[in-house]
Amino acid sequence: MKYVGLLRQQSANNAKSILLLIMFPVLLLGITWVVCAAMSLSSPEDFDPYYTYSIRDTFFTFVPIVSGATLLWFLIAYSVHSKMIANATNAKPLERRDNMRVYNLVENLCMAVDMPMPKVNVIESSALNAYASGINAHSYTVTLTRGIIQRLNDEELEGVIAHELSHIRNRDVRLLVVSIIFVGIFTFAAQVAMRSLRFGAISGRGGKKGGGNGVVLLIALVAIIIGYFFSMLLKFAISRKREYMADAGGAQMTSNPLALASALRKISGESKIQALTNEDVAQLFIEHPLQKKGGISSLFATHPPIGERIRILEQF
Repeated sequence: MKYVGLLRQQSANNAKSILLLIMFPVLLLGITWVVCAAMSLSSPEDFDPYYTYSIRDTFFTFVPIVSGATLLWFLIAYSVHSKMIANATNAKPLERRDNMRVYNLVENLCMAVDMPMPKVNVIESSALNAYASGINAHSYTVTLTRGIIQRLNDEELEGVIAHELSHIRNRDVRLLVVSIIFVGIFTFAAQVAMRSLRFGAISGRGGKKGGGNGVVLLIALVAIIIGYFFSMLLKFAISRKREYMADAGGAQMTSNPLALASALRKISGESKIQALTNEDVAQLFIEHPLQKKGGISSLFATHPPIGERIRILEQF
């Protein structure tokens, strides 16, 4: 992958962020319109010559509710994501006095590219992995496992840290958090629709009204699943792209792409953190610790194959 320069990467990621913020509300509004149409179809107004106005009125009634609930969900999730990530990984602050080597590597890289020093956390695990988190200068954090600190040499560890700092500089963390939050909204909506449909079937509600409600819920479930599918595709594509860009940014920052390639070779197959089960948080790591490799699963992978990343770095 040809490196096109940090400023151009940041510009491209900002454009993708805007696209992401636009596409998710569009999907939500589209699903809302489909559900409103289904509600109108299941009502006596089916044969009303002004049927389209019924859909429109229902739609404009539900839009403020859907928009308000989505905005509230987004604001809460966006504000607490750093704490959620730290809790999911059991990450703790790494004190300067406990590991001057790591702090020197981070500080030297930050000074070289004129960026603020992020916080540094450690996960007490023998696995080899690392991730960046945070949405602003106050919350930016680079987290390393104890295993990766102990088993990589200085050049390799510097390459990994540079990769994570590139995520921060490219605003990848913010972009991924936005995608995770919105996909979570679709997941929750699908669960609500499925449970409502199941409850209606178990309760055995009869009559025209009950049947109409079942149809509406079924249509809503199908629409939400379609929206969820497209939102996941968008998230996967952005996530894979950001890993290639962070590799390129890390290689440029250290002027040593072979060191990062060597680090990735050591990380491959030894990245799984036993305590980590949260799929959303796992996407943040330099190597996805829960991702299955090969077969159809590669179509839904958040990270490109590590072998391909190594090959590109060796040709950098």
